[in-house]
Amino acid sequence: MASAPTTVTITGGGGQIGYALTFRIAAGDMLGPDRPVRLRLLEIPQGMKAAEGAALELQDCAFPQLIDVDVTDDPLTAFNGAQIAMLVGARPRTAGMERADLLAANAGIFGPQGKAIGAVAADDVRVVAVGNPANTNALIAAASAAPHVPADRFTALTRLDHNRAVGQLAEVLRLGPDRIEGVAIWGNHSASQFPDVAHAVVDEHDTMVIDALAERLGGRDAAVRWLDDTFIPRVAKRGAEIIEVRGSSSVASAANAAIDHVRDEQLGTPHRTWTSAAVVSRGEYGVPEGLVCSFPVRSKGVHAHGEGYEIVEGLDLDDRARARIDASVAELVAERDAVRALGVLG
Repeated sequence: MASAPTTVTITGGGGQIGYALTFRIAAGDMLGPDRPVRLRLLEIPQGMKAAEGAALELQDCAFPQLIDVDVTDDPLTAFNGAQIAMLVGARPRTAGMERADLLAANAGIFGPQGKAIGAVAADDVRVVAVGNPANTNALIAAASAAPHVPADRFTALTRLDHNRAVGQLAEVLRLGPDRIEGVAIWGNHSASQFPDVAHAVVDEHDTMVIDALAERLGGRDAAVRWLDDTFIPRVAKRGAEIIEVRGSSSVASAANAAIDHVRDEQLGTPHRTWTSAAVVSRGEYGVPEGLVCSFPVRSKGVHAHGEGYEIVEGLDLDDRARARIDASVAELVAERDAVRALGVLG
């Protein structure tokens, strides 16, 4: 017997990332080929035509899993009964805009969306903030949805950073990305993030990545220099690199990461490894409670199998890692305090 359709709401549904998302979700790449979906595309009035055009193309694809597509500029309509909400649309930072101004602009977007989620979404709704500043946008949405939706249903996307880190390691080590496990992204989805390979391995715990790098690069000191001077800054600033080369921001890779994030939360991660996601802290690793911070995470799936992402605890952090994580967490605290001053967090 076919399963009941899953309602997926995508904000910014007429934008480039939203466009890249919709076809892959409809094709079953996110929830599997046997799970039908209903898509709801939320747009601002100026973006409605683009979203309506995407809906026409989706119809023309005749995806077996796609039940229907609704396009709206009303958040209450878009989130009504939503089981998965992907908050993609956000106010981008423009020249001369201070970060406080960016946070204020996005509070005006993610606050009302969170309120609508709290009012009309399904009881089992799961939310991922994709639009930047993603961690704090998730925090804003969660606060606005309270008390109707538990805060831990809200996450933010750092899977793109995770995938970027794995891709960089795979290139240097000349390996398939699927042979590398245990990379972790800590902190904020910003240039302060810490892509950590201290627990990463090649080939199911056979070789530590740091040892593989040392062999490839001519010794452990050379490997550490490459990590500090090349790998960490390149992963953290990859988005800016793509803008410089491509002339616009990441689209396909961001959509792919969002699909990875939701799929692994919904269906579960392989038992022997973890991925990275920004989730609500309960004080793990000294991160202040309530922040939406990136951690290494696992999932047993949702509904019948578990409760979504859980933080991997008990990992050893050396002084170098601790300093980098603390710096990124301090940035998250500053962002939280800035939006709190706006009265957004209550």
